[in-house]
Amino acid sequence: MIIQTLHSSPTFHGFSSFHSHLSCSSSSSSPFLAKRFLPFVPFPSRNPLLKFNSTSNDSTPDQDYLLDAPESVGDGFSFSGGKYSDEPSPSDEWFKQGKMVKAYSSSGSGEKAKDPIFGLTMGAGSQASSDFFRWFCVEVGSADNPSVILIHGFPSQAYSYRKVLPILSKDYHAIAFDWLGFGFSDKPQPRYGFDYTLDEYVSSLESLIDELAVTKVSLVVQGYFAPVVVKYANSNQEKIKNLMLLNPPLTAQHAKLPPTLSIFSNFLLGEIFSQDPLRASDKALTSCGPYKMKEEDAMVYRRPYLTSGSSGFALNALSRTMKKDLKRYVEDMQRILKDQSWKVKTTICWGQRDRWFSYDGVENFCKDSNHTLVEVPKAGHHVQEDCGEELGQLIYKTISRRDYI
Repeated sequence: MIIQTLHSSPTFHGFSSFHSHLSCSSSSSSPFLAKRFLPFVPFPSRNPLLKFNSTSNDSTPDQDYLLDAPESVGDGFSFSGGKYSDEPSPSDEWFKQGKMVKAYSSSGSGEKAKDPIFGLTMGAGSQASSDFFRWFCVEVGSADNPSVILIHGFPSQAYSYRKVLPILSKDYHAIAFDWLGFGFSDKPQPRYGFDYTLDEYVSSLESLIDELAVTKVSLVVQGYFAPVVVKYANSNQEKIKNLMLLNPPLTAQHAKLPPTLSIFSNFLLGEIFSQDPLRASDKALTSCGPYKMKEEDAMVYRRPYLTSGSSGFALNALSRTMKKDLKRYVEDMQRILKDQSWKVKTTICWGQRDRWFSYDGVENFCKDSNHTLVEVPKAGHHVQEDCGEELGQLIYKTISRRDYI
């Protein structure tokens, strides 16, 4: 085993506050509905007969309320530089860099998805595709170069690799994608074509990689999705050239979700909190390490939760799956990585300021399994967020040394 140390100098700025407002339209029937801005909850009307109707982009005459509304309607949030301001949207700029790739067939029956709380028909964002799911992918570099696929963790987005992609683009065909249920990829309502089980994620990953790369690839995966990727790689070792795991759950201690994430799996509270963009994106990203999120980056991570309820329902479903099956998947990953039949060249990169995963047992695991361990002292759980440029150089050096072996 080789232990290397990577030093970095983070340059992140403080996270600026997020403001939310609700706008009430004026109405001649009630003086209390005069146009005004109110924090979070609209001022109650004295008219008991008032009824609020909301429709979505796939509404039908017999539906007077749907959870998802077209983007033009807005969702009650107002913030500078964000989705509903006149300033450029960081999330729109990121979206322009990518494309949609169809992979993994939907198992849905064609029935319209309904939300689990009220039984109301969901909007288009929660409906399963009629054929194959759409995955948002950002590609850089020539397709003639060796392929590197960057896989984000839970919960996160492909956007987390925005500082890594340019570094790899010169000599590699680098691809970052959003998992189903995250970012700009499809987010079907659970039980309507995709149930967010870990087994489904393994199968869907195989389908996507078959679409993205025709030759052997190198894989980089962060956090809780590492066991999913290792299980896929174990059955497809002939397709994998290198594997890099960024703060994966390696020990029994890591097989339990931290409170920040486990709250999303709770009955009722999980449904509520998973719809909160500050809990689902900001807190999940900043509570696990030293990362200080810039407002422009926060806009991108919040976007899915602001525009549709489908992101929250997907987060709730996957959290419950993780709570139930993560321990088994971690045990399987331990066994696979230590097995003599495992032939994939593997590097484990560890951000030592991880507040979710203890470093205890990591070094011993790497010694026992004979895998390279790279320590990143200044990074937390999301290494690519804390030290993106340094990680890009590390990935470049690691896979370049092995490309022609």
